[in-house]
Amino acid sequence: MGIISRLTALIRAKISSMLDRAEDPRQTLDYSYDRQLELLQNVRRGIVEVVTSRRRLELQASKLRENVDKLDMQARQALAAGREDLATLALQRKQMTLAQLQSLDSQIADLEKEQQRLTNAENRLSMQIEAFRTRKETIKAQYTAAEAQVRISEAVTGISEEMADVGIAIQRAEEKTEQLRARAGAIDELIEAGTLQDVLGGPDVLQRELSQMAISQSVTQELEAMKRQLAASKPKQLEEGKEKP
Repeated sequence: MGIISRLTALIRAKISSMLDRAEDPRQTLDYSYDRQLELLQNVRRGIVEVVTSRRRLELQASKLRENVDKLDMQARQALAAGREDLATLALQRKQMTLAQLQSLDSQIADLEKEQQRLTNAENRLSMQIEAFRTRKETIKAQYTAAEAQVRISEAVTGISEEMADVGIAIQRAEEKTEQLRARAGAIDELIEAGTLQDVLGGPDVLQRELSQMAISQSVTQELEAMKRQLAASKPKQLEEGKEKP
């Protein structure tokens, strides 16, 4: 279970890191701003609906007031005509209409309060959204600038790493060149010493010694011959010297 837990934690960390790299805060800010605008539109639609309902009730209340006035006038006319029963009926209807009118006035007052509440909320929300929009654009500009700076830094770092690789390659080339030069010098030295010929299948050591002995004998013989010639020429030079006086 311990290994599974560690693997699960590692997978979650990897996924979180991938999501963090994929997330663009500018898109998140724009999305939040759009959501706030939708909320503001909903509040404004609510204000319109409240105002519409209030005006509809006000129209009904206006008709009821006209009906109250009409019933009052009918009650007076009936009473003047001696029809107290009709006057009573008219007054009863008047009282019922007044009760309806009172209920409508109460509803209208509630709608006015709701309208005022929504209007205040709309004003506050509008100011908050405007402040958020300004802050959002500032953050987006700062993020874009920081992102550009990071890309430039990464590019510069990449160039530096590439130049470092080039420097290493040059150093390796110089080292290999020096090694080749040293190898060439060693080969030349071995060739001059005759050692390389032995390695390459040339005369062996015995043959080389015999050749050197033959050369030495030839040199010795030639030197002895030159000595004899020199010794033979000296008496002739002495005789010629005696005859000249």
